[in-house]
Amino acid sequence: MIIPKADRLQHVQEYYFSRKLAEVRALQAQGREIINLGIGSPDMAPSEATIAALTHSAQQPSSHGYQPYTGTAKLRQAMQQWYAQVYLVELQEQEVLPLAGSKEGIFLISMAFLNPGDKVLVPNPGYPAYAAAARLATAEAVNYTLDEATGWLPQREELEQLVAQGAFRLMWINYPHMPTGTAAATETLVWLAEFAQQHGLLLVNDNPYSLVLHQQPPLSLLSIAGAKENCLELNSLSKSHNMAGWRVGMVLGRQEYLSAILAVKSNLDSGQLLPVQEAAIAALQNSDFWHTERNVVYAQRQQLAHLLLNQMSCTYQANQAGMFIWALVPKEIADVEAYLDELLYEQGIFLTPGKIFGSQGERYIRISLCAPAAQFKEATKRIKSSQEINKEV
Repeated sequence: MIIPKADRLQHVQEYYFSRKLAEVRALQAQGREIINLGIGSPDMAPSEATIAALTHSAQQPSSHGYQPYTGTAKLRQAMQQWYAQVYLVELQEQEVLPLAGSKEGIFLISMAFLNPGDKVLVPNPGYPAYAAAARLATAEAVNYTLDEATGWLPQREELEQLVAQGAFRLMWINYPHMPTGTAAATETLVWLAEFAQQHGLLLVNDNPYSLVLHQQPPLSLLSIAGAKENCLELNSLSKSHNMAGWRVGMVLGRQEYLSAILAVKSNLDSGQLLPVQEAAIAALQNSDFWHTERNVVYAQRQQLAHLLLNQMSCTYQANQAGMFIWALVPKEIADVEAYLDELLYEQGIFLTPGKIFGSQGERYIRISLCAPAAQFKEATKRIKSSQEINKEV
């Protein structure tokens, strides 16, 4: 007899990249040279100081035991100081909770604040984990629309209509936005914070991209006056410090909210490895020059990605923030996912279909900048060669 899975999994599927990367690995196992421009896993190394701190700490016999559920005081203080320096946000140490990556935070927040039947506002297009976490918490994910015509920003009229349905408890925003690369201005965050407070919503900004190709000064939701009353912010070292696999993130905000999150977290893990925490402290002290050098590389790759998209006759907004490019496919492509599968299996190029981020991404694709320049050039060469062959046929 097979034991049936929990009802909560009826509306939660295996994460897209978990499935698709298995296909990519299978092709590679056959000897295919696959150019992976699909996933945002930084291919550049963390700073030398970060690695040195990890190595030094790992060599100490006392570094391998259980650690505090709230992270070490030194790590919390480093995150506190980082927010003061980078985002000009003053936080108390007890308003900082380290996480094993911000993806963990999405789940913890959902479990801490959602009851069965509650409704959650999630962006469409947006990071699929927001809706998945709501469903795992037996709440209902309700999409609000982001559209290119309105700058991929929430529209107050639509939000007012949605919350009129009642039972809303939580709203997710993500600026700079993934997948569209849109940055929100201060005035947008101001009215969103006011809207959330007016309707009794916990507003959470997922903010891991603000140091990557962001043309404006980094902006935090918590910089808005009064935002701590009903707002939280997630941040992460995954993208901004080339530490995706290290799983270091943070949730910031009012102590009472963090205590609720800790009640869930402390029942799921037993603290984070001390060498990783001490490496994160070193990473948070990276110089402006280190971040500038990283962004120079991404800017060069962005230009090469634009050439690739031009070859594919896609359209896009220049100067998108973050490590992705969001692009509209030409009208003659009827099925975007089928087109991308053809690119994968025939040309050996893996790109992400926009539909995995919601129905508003149906006609879009996302390209990651986390690959060497040579791979962008090779991808462009392969597509151009294929197009020339098709013309001859």
